Amino acid sequence: MTTDLDTERWLRLFRPAPAAPVRLVCFPHAGGSAGFYHGLSQRLHPRVEVLAVQYPGRQERRAEPQITDIESVAEAIAGVLAPAWGAPTAFFGHSMGALIAYETARRLERTAGVGPVALFASGRRAPSTVRPAERLHLADDRDLVAEIVRQGGTPAGLFDDPELTAMVLPAVRGDYRAVERHRHRPGPPITAPVTVLTGRDDPKVTAAEARAWEGHTTGRTEVLTFDGGHFFLLEHQERIAESVLTRLLPDPTAAPGPA
Repeated sequence: MTTDLDTERWLRLFRPAPAAPVRLVCFPHAGGSAGFYHGLSQRLHPRVEVLAVQYPGRQERRAEPQITDIESVAEAIAGVLAPAWGAPTAFFGHSMGALIAYETARRLERTAGVGPVALFASGRRAPSTVRPAERLHLADDRDLVAEIVRQGGTPAGLFDDPELTAMVLPAVRGDYRAVERHRHRPGPPITAPVTVLTGRDDPKVTAAEARAWEGHTTGRTEVLTFDGGHFFLLEHQERIAESVLTRLLPDPTAAPGPA
């Protein structure tokens, strides 16, 4: 049974918008936290109420066991969301977050009979696409840090502090282990339309891998390409917010009604 405490552990609401006609649940990338979506929340408020997922093993949840596999964390999030589904809800996930958002949607549709009205999959290839074995989670700390910095999206100087690095790196490694070991299980596609957002120079997602998301939904699939690498969304916050609004609201410029 899901409790209010479970909801408080898993979800962060930065800017309440009780009059918003739609909610957007955001799923962070590997090593990321709910705060990554502060900017998007600000740009969508008050027309969309943004909830951000906080994974275990980081920040105020750092004492909890880390993520071990994608399916178990999706199961937990689905269990938190289903009892309080209510308003139309869309999902937005970046990188690992897109994969968790998709798996969460699958579980909600299968077990609760509800699902997101839209899925925004950012910086992640389609779940069924297969690449040669990825083993970054087995790299030593130095190589792992170098790869994280190379991808961008990490606050400057984060890994200059040995104590902070020792605190952050276990969760990052655990996330990479979970996503690199994940294998897509065949099953019914989700019904939500999928908007794929990708960086033109992102080595983690090719054009074909982005388009392959169309095999995972019975709804429409479209691919939006932005200049930049894996963390292109940090450079295009306004455009991405506009893309979300256009696809979620009949009139993106309209003000929300009374609560």
